[in-house]
Amino acid sequence: MFDFKRLWLCGLTLLPAAVLAQNPDPQTGWFAFSPKNDFRPGAIGLAHWLPRPAGQHGFAQMQADRIVFENGTPVKFWGVNIGDRACYPPAARADSLVNYWAKYGINAVRFHKMTWHQRQGDSSTVMNQFFWERFDYFQTQLRQRGIYYGWSHIYGHRVAPADSSRLLAYSEVRNLKYPWAHLNGTTSSLVNFAPDLQELSIELTVNMLNHRNQATGLRYADDPALAFVELQNEDNIFWSAIGESLKQAPTYRRLLGRQFAAWLARRYPNDAALRAAWGAEHLPAGEGLAAGEVSPAPNHGLFGWEYETALKENRPMRRHILDKIAFLYQTQAEFYARFAKAIRATGYRGLIVGSCWQAGSGPSHFFNLHADYQVGIIDRHNYYGGGGGHTLKPGRFQSAPMLAQPGSGLLSTSLQQVADRPFAFSEWMSLIPNEYTAEAPPLMALYGMGLQGWDASFHFSANWPGFTPGLALPGGNIYNADSPSQIGLYPALARLVYRGEITEGATLATRRVNLDSLAQGRVGFTERVVQGYDVKSIEGEVSPRTLAAGRNVVAFGNQAGSEQSPQLTTLIDETAKIIRSNTGQLAWHYGERPYVTANTPFTKAVVGFAQGRPQAFAEVELELATPFAVVLVTATDQAAPLATARQWLVTVLARSQNTGMAFNPARDTLLAVGRPPLLLEPVDLALKFNRPGRPRITVLDHDGLPTPRQVPVRNGRARLQGQRDQALYYLVEFD
Repeated sequence: MFDFKRLWLCGLTLLPAAVLAQNPDPQTGWFAFSPKNDFRPGAIGLAHWLPRPAGQHGFAQMQADRIVFENGTPVKFWGVNIGDRACYPPAARADSLVNYWAKYGINAVRFHKMTWHQRQGDSSTVMNQFFWERFDYFQTQLRQRGIYYGWSHIYGHRVAPADSSRLLAYSEVRNLKYPWAHLNGTTSSLVNFAPDLQELSIELTVNMLNHRNQATGLRYADDPALAFVELQNEDNIFWSAIGESLKQAPTYRRLLGRQFAAWLARRYPNDAALRAAWGAEHLPAGEGLAAGEVSPAPNHGLFGWEYETALKENRPMRRHILDKIAFLYQTQAEFYARFAKAIRATGYRGLIVGSCWQAGSGPSHFFNLHADYQVGIIDRHNYYGGGGGHTLKPGRFQSAPMLAQPGSGLLSTSLQQVADRPFAFSEWMSLIPNEYTAEAPPLMALYGMGLQGWDASFHFSANWPGFTPGLALPGGNIYNADSPSQIGLYPALARLVYRGEITEGATLATRRVNLDSLAQGRVGFTERVVQGYDVKSIEGEVSPRTLAAGRNVVAFGNQAGSEQSPQLTTLIDETAKIIRSNTGQLAWHYGERPYVTANTPFTKAVVGFAQGRPQAFAEVELELATPFAVVLVTATDQAAPLATARQWLVTVLARSQNTGMAFNPARDTLLAVGRPPLLLEPVDLALKFNRPGRPRITVLDHDGLPTPRQVPVRNGRARLQGQRDQALYYLVEFD
């Protein structure tokens, strides 16, 4: 179960009960979400926005802190994840997925952990013909529709009988048990220091890159539609799970101990010198340079605790901890360098990702970040909300919206963005049963991809060929992007991202990190990573609130310490409780009823608790009568702004629930999961048009196709009534 105490410590305050308990009978007047999953474009489709085929501009590459193709064309990837067996579906399902994603403007897909099954015979490094026939077809269809793909193919490499003769202790790895059953029998955690296990991951990856897609005729190493290759998912040498792995794998525990002893022997002449530096109590009996084995105790929990305790006690970090961190970092970096070299040797010229995982607080955190930095782009994961486990079930959950604390939740992940590297957020989701999940995609698009200048986003996950019938995936999995509150918002948000409407903000806060200082335990500023399983946040002297005002980055170099621009104070109005972006386009109202507004020539947005608070934009005025809602008014054309565009798309969405879903009075405990169909809370919105042309408003169905129904417009004013219209999309056309 997620660690709610830690979430409270992050400063995520609940809104008043009167705001959360908006309706004593919340499903009264709600209407069924009933798409036919019709992938014709209708009024919302974006397939024609995706340049075809993917790869026409060459491979995706790093250019300082952004991604560009080889011909210099910049790109932002606005994508989704697909996982496991869903990565190689039958042709008909693949076609449906491609048509669905293209319609909703998805230009990239992260293929996740697709190599656990369908290996050739007893091999763990060769995929079989069944896999390749389906996988090649799927990749080809994506390529032809202008959708890029990336490989997150290793989430713990599952060993197989053919590996038995090449591993130090095959049976130890084969029999490994983790708290997470899907990692049982894999090289997870151990691979970061064990060359024999590394060779399996490298060989599998090289074999896949050398495979020739029979439909395109290209090796994947030569396919520029392959945007990135990830070395490993959610793993690093500091991960606390490695302790349990080492207990079960004594051969690899001894290997790690010998490696560390050899590293120490290059720094200390003998055991006496080592004890003098460390303190005798920190060198266990039977370990030492003479014994040829010293355990580095690889556990980010221990390292983070030492860092935080040293700060509290105003003392230096202890030398034995610093030596362990430095050794582990160097070992990790050597593995990544070896892996990346093998990938480049195939001729692959695209992006490389090290991994996507954190490593506690303090030096271990920043050394791990630097290991990823050395090999390629920075990529991270985070989740928000949820309750216990991966399935929707009764129980307590995180009920507060992220809007309540500027820069909190998913957005706080941006505090790991590095100044001169592209940044990707390759797994994220605001998890049900939190009622305000619709806030997440706009915040990621406006503040992440926009103000913070992120380069890639991959929603986790989209395994269903269209929208699911209930709030969760069939079977109850809560990691479901195929819902109206997530991908249902993409017709507006993808347009915003691809047009580059939100200007990247000027950097307002920089945390400078020097590796030599890190090795001495000096970060240069105070910062703490708080983690409860998948849910992570960062707190420190540079507040996450700065993310609502402008860019906030880490910079590796010769200096250590934090810098904040004096302009920051002018952007935060503590009296009115508003943080304005330094681009002038965004405003985060963080008071009792928080909401965000966005104002660009192409899009006007209101996200959150703006009921009864009129929002006056140049082209349109909006006033919500619904307590919580997302309102996106966007020009449908790629070039014409709202002031002159012939068509606007208006997207409105509030809460969504299963039929019969029930909560306690405080709305922080789920009492009943409910059942399909999915119900949408009606949104009541008044509009006043302030531009030339007579507006005509057509109600669109749940697939974005026109219906015969019109919304009356009188004297340039109209009222969208969700209970009457039962709609989330409206098309506004000007004569």
